[in-house]
Amino acid sequence: MFLKRKVKIVNVNGLHARPATRFVEIANKFDSEIKIFAKGKEADGKSVIDLLTLAAEKGTELIITAHGDDAPEALDALRGLISDKFEEEQMETIMGLGVSPGVVVREAFVYETEGYRIPRHLITPKEVPHEIKRLEKALEEASKEIDALEREVSIKLGSEIGAIFGTHRTILHDERLKREFIERIEKTKFTPEYSISLSLRVYIRKLRVVEDPFLSERVSDIFDIERRLLRKLLGEKKQELKALTDEVVLVAHDLSPSETVSLDTTKVKGFATDVGGRTSHSAIVAKALGIPAVVGLGNVTTDVFGGDYVIIDGNHGIVIVRPDEKTLREYRTREKKIRVFEVKLSAELKDVPAETPDGRLISLLGNIESPKEISTTLEHGAGGIGLYRTEFLYLGTDALPTEADHFNAYSEAVRELGDKPIIIRTVDLGADKFISGDGHRERNPFLGCRSIRYCFEHPDIFTAQIRAILRASANGNIKILFPLISSLQELRQAKHMVRKVMDELSHEGIPFDDKIQMGVMIEVPSAVIIADALAKEVNFFSIGTNDLIQYSLAVDRDNERVAYLYSQAHPAILRLLKMTIKAAEENNIPVGICGEMGSDLEFTILLVGLGLSELSVAPAMIIPEVKKVIRSITYEDAKKIAENICSFDDPDKTTKHLRGIATEILPEIFCN
Repeated sequence: MFLKRKVKIVNVNGLHARPATRFVEIANKFDSEIKIFAKGKEADGKSVIDLLTLAAEKGTELIITAHGDDAPEALDALRGLISDKFEEEQMETIMGLGVSPGVVVREAFVYETEGYRIPRHLITPKEVPHEIKRLEKALEEASKEIDALEREVSIKLGSEIGAIFGTHRTILHDERLKREFIERIEKTKFTPEYSISLSLRVYIRKLRVVEDPFLSERVSDIFDIERRLLRKLLGEKKQELKALTDEVVLVAHDLSPSETVSLDTTKVKGFATDVGGRTSHSAIVAKALGIPAVVGLGNVTTDVFGGDYVIIDGNHGIVIVRPDEKTLREYRTREKKIRVFEVKLSAELKDVPAETPDGRLISLLGNIESPKEISTTLEHGAGGIGLYRTEFLYLGTDALPTEADHFNAYSEAVRELGDKPIIIRTVDLGADKFISGDGHRERNPFLGCRSIRYCFEHPDIFTAQIRAILRASANGNIKILFPLISSLQELRQAKHMVRKVMDELSHEGIPFDDKIQMGVMIEVPSAVIIADALAKEVNFFSIGTNDLIQYSLAVDRDNERVAYLYSQAHPAILRLLKMTIKAAEENNIPVGICGEMGSDLEFTILLVGLGLSELSVAPAMIIPEVKKVIRSITYEDAKKIAENICSFDDPDKTTKHLRGIATEILPEIFCN
C-alpha cells in the first residue's frame, strides 16, 4: 500500500536535530518505507542525517509518503507528531535574579562544570561501529576507575562511603542503559558524547521531580557518571569559551570570576546560571561587560539543551526557554528597541554633565575590572573611574602580579583617562576570590582574612601594589581606596604602610604624588558607626553597598536560598546610608557610592536625594540612563522623595514606589 500526506512544520525551531530524532524514532516503529519531500529534495524518513539536509524551517510544507502494509498508521502517527510540534517541551519561563540589565535572544551554549561542551555532531553510517566501540571502551575504563576509587575510599573512609561508588558502577553496568546509548548512536547517528548526555539528562529531569529525597538526591550521582564518561570520550578536547564562533547565550551551573571576565562579548551576548546572587562576582563582571545576565535559576542547566532558543531578560530577572513564536517575536522587537534607545541616548548625553535642573552636580564615574574597559566607559559619558577592582590582576594566573605588572596596568589606565580621576581600590582578595594555587580556605571566609586584613597578613603583596600606584600617580589623577575598613586602627595601619612606601620612593628618587588622596570603603556596620571619626582621617568616602547590605542583614550574597532577604530597600540600609552621608558632610569630604545599588536606575533619585555627590556605576551602557534620570528631576524634589521613602517600613513598597518614578522618566526601559 502506498499513501502520502501533506503537513506543515509548525514548531518555532523547525526540523532541527531533536525533532528529527523524534521523527525517526516514530518512523522506525513501522515496517513501511517512509520518504519525505520538501523544497525539491527527498529524504529517507528513517535517517536523521537525511532529514536534516532538508533544512525545513517553520512554515515548510512537507509531503510524507509511506509504502507498506502499515502505511496508514505510520502516516497518522507522523503527521500527528509534526502537528504536535514534535512533542517538544512547551515554552518554559524561569524566575531568577536579574543581575545585569538588558534583553537578548540567542541559541544556548550549555557550558558544563568542567569546561566540556557536549558536541551535538552527527556521524555517518560507516562511523557507527567505531563510535560504539569508543562508547564501550569509555564504559569499561570508567568502570575500572570507579572500582579503584571504591577500594581507595573504602580503605580511607570506610566501606559505607566507598559503597557510594558501587552505585555508580552498578549504573554503568546497567544493560538497559547501555542499549539505550547504543540505539541512539545507531538510529539517530549522534556521537556517543551527545547520546550519553541526552539519555542521562532525561533521567536527571525525572529524578528532580521525585518526592522521595533519597531518590531525588541521586541526581548528583548521574551528573558524576556523565562527567566521568565525557572525560573518557573527550579527553583533553574541551571547548574553551574563548573558542566560540557563533553568537550565543551562555547557560552554566556557575561561572568563576576569571571565566566571566574572559568572555568574548562579541560571541557571548548574555548568560544564565543555576546559582549566584545579585552581587556575586560573576554578576559584577557581567555588568562591567554590559551583557544581560540572570542568576540563581536553580536547574536551568538541565532544562536547556544546546541549540535551544533562550531569552534572557536581565531587567526582570527571567529566562524563557524554547519561546513560542509570539514570545520570540515580541522579545526580538524589545531587544532591538532597547538597543536603538541606548545608542540614541548615549549620543545625546555623552558630553553633558550629570546635573539636576536646579544645579546640583553629581560626579558620574564608572566601575571597571581592567583598563581595557576605560575607553567604553568614557565613550558613554563617564567623568572618570570611581572604582578599579584590582584583584582581577591576581585571578586565573599561577604567578603573583609583580610591581611592574601593577604599574603597567595603572599607567595604561592613566594614559586612557588623561586628567580624569581614577580611584584604585587596594586588592580585595580572600572570601570568594583566591590566588590560583592558594589552597587556603576558611570555614567562614567572608568573616575571615580578606581585603585589608589579607594585605596586612601579606605585606609584600600590599607593598608591591602601593609602590605601583604611587609611581603611576606621578602621571595622573589617582586616588587610593582601602576596602573593608572596620576600625580606626586598620585605617591608620594602612596609611602608615603607604607613608612608609612614600619614604622609600623618595629615598630612591622615584617621583609620585605626595598629596595623593586616600579614602575608605564604607561596607561594614562598624565603619558606619564610627564614620565621623574615620572622616577626620581620610579625603573621601566610597560606600560599598554589596558588603554593607550583606553584613548588615546577615545574608550571604552568593547563597540563592536566602537571596530574597538581600534588599537594597531595607529601612536599615537607608538609615546606614544617611548616617554615612551626614558624617561626610559634617567633615566636608565627598561621599560616593560604588556598590551595585548605585547602578540600579530605580534607586538613582533616592541616592541623589539622600545627598550623595558621586555615583560610580557599571556597566558603561547605563551611564546615559543614569544621566537622564539625574537631569530629569530637581535636587529639591529628589530630597522630598528620599525623605518620604525613608519613612517606609516595607522594602517592597520602597521598590515599587521608586520603580514607578523611574518608569515615568525612562519608559523605554521599564515599560518593556
